[in-house]
Amino acid sequence: MKIIFDHQIFIPQRYGGISRYFYEISNRIAEYPDCTVEIFAPIYQTEYFGKDCRVRPLGIKASLSRIMQGVVRVVSNGLSRMFVTPRHDVDIFHETYYGMADNCPSSAKRVITVYDMIHEKFAQQIDQRGRVEKIKAQVIRRADHVICISENTRRDLIELVGVPEEKTTVVYLGYSLVPKLGVVKPALVQKPYILFVGKRGMYKNFEGLIRAYGSSLILKNGYSIVCFGDNGFTKREMSLMRSLEIAPNQVIHISGDDDVLAGVYTAAAVFVYPSLYEGFGIPPLEAMSFGCPVACSNTSSLPEVVGNAAELFDPADETAMRKAIEYVVSSSTRSSTLIELGYERCKQFSWEKCATETLNVYKQVLQG
Repeated sequence: MKIIFDHQIFIPQRYGGISRYFYEISNRIAEYPDCTVEIFAPIYQTEYFGKDCRVRPLGIKASLSRIMQGVVRVVSNGLSRMFVTPRHDVDIFHETYYGMADNCPSSAKRVITVYDMIHEKFAQQIDQRGRVEKIKAQVIRRADHVICISENTRRDLIELVGVPEEKTTVVYLGYSLVPKLGVVKPALVQKPYILFVGKRGMYKNFEGLIRAYGSSLILKNGYSIVCFGDNGFTKREMSLMRSLEIAPNQVIHISGDDDVLAGVYTAAAVFVYPSLYEGFGIPPLEAMSFGCPVACSNTSSLPEVVGNAAELFDPADETAMRKAIEYVVSSSTRSSTLIELGYERCKQFSWEKCATETLNVYKQVLQG
C-alpha cells in the first residue's frame, strides 16, 4: 500500500495536536512491511520529525512567518499538482487539513480526519463569515472516507454536514507526553495547586474555572491555580480575578517543555478540564498517566475519553464545578480512587492502536 500525507498542516504548525497526530501515525504505519509512506511537504516547519524518524517530510524545514506561510501554501499546492496529482502508484491520499486545492492522484482513495466541529458550534466567536466551515464541508464531502477522533465528533459531523454514517469511522487518538530529562516538580509554587493546561479563551472556559475557584473559601484559602501554556493573563482575566478578590500570586502562569509539563501534572492536587467542547481531549489522559486526579466537563467527547476515571461536572454550572473540585481535593479516598482508575483508563489509548486502526480504515476503503 502506498500512502501519501499532504503538506497542509505542516506549514502553519511548529508544534500542535494535529501535526503531532500525523507524525505519530505516519511513522508507525511505515513500520508495516506492506506499507510505503510519504509526506509531501516541499517546505514545512513542524519540529517533531527528527533525523532518526522512519518517515520525514519530503522537503526543507524552515521558520515561516504568517505571510510566508501563505506563499508556501500556494507554492506547495503548485508543486503537488506537478509531482503528486499525476502519479498512478498512490493508493491512499490522506489530507492533513481542510484546503480548497484538490491534489489527490486519480489512482488514490481520499481520506480526511475530522478533529472536532468547533468552527460550526462556535461560529459567532471564531468565524462569523463561515469561511472555514464552508471549505471544511466541501473537503469532507469530496473524501472517500472520514476518520473522526471521537464518537461525539462523528455524531456532530453527521448532524451538521449530513455525511452518511457508513462513510465515517471513529479512531481514538493516543497520547505521548514522555519527559526527556525526568519529572521535575515546579519550584515556584509554594502551596498545593489546581492545574489548568492549554489555551484559555472561548470554549476552553478558563473564566468559568476562575469564577468557581473565586466562590470557594476552601479552594482560595488552601490552593493556588497553575496555568500551563498559552500566553500570559489578559487584562480581562486579571480584572475578573480582582473582582473575585483573588490575589495575583494565587493564579500562576507557567510555560515550558514536556519535562516542565510532566512536573506540573505530577505535583498537582487535581487537574481540571472545564472545556465546553472538545473533539477528543488529550490532557486528561496525560494527567492520568502521571498519577494526577482529574475533574472535567461532562460534555461533548470528554465522557467517552475519561470514562469513570474522572470527577465529572457540568461546565456551564460553576457551583457544580466548584463542588467537584472541592470533593477531589478534600477527599483523599476519592483522589486515590481517581488516580488508580486513571492509570487503568489511559492504558486504553495509544498511538500504536491509533495507527493500526487507521491502517485498517485504509484497507477497508481500498476494498470498497
